[in-house]
Amino acid sequence: MTNSVFDNCDLLSATFDGTILEKTDFRTAYNYSIDPDNNRIKKARFSKAGLAGLLHKYDIQISEQ
Repeated sequence: MTNSVFDNCDLLSATFDGTILEKTDFRTAYNYSIDPDNNRIKKARFSKAGLAGLLHKYDIQISEQ
C-alpha cells in the first residue's frame, strides 16, 4: 500500500494489520482505524481530523478544545 492515495474514501470496515502504509495519503479519507504499532506508517499523511483514527485503540475522547 506504499504511496497509495485514499481520496475521499470511507474506510469504515477496512482492516489494516501488518500493512506497509509508508507515504500513503489519508488526508481526505475517513472512518479509519489504524494501529501505528501494527502497521508501518512512516511519512504517511493524515489530516488533523483523522488523527483520532490512529488513537482509536486507546479508547480516549478527543475534542476540538
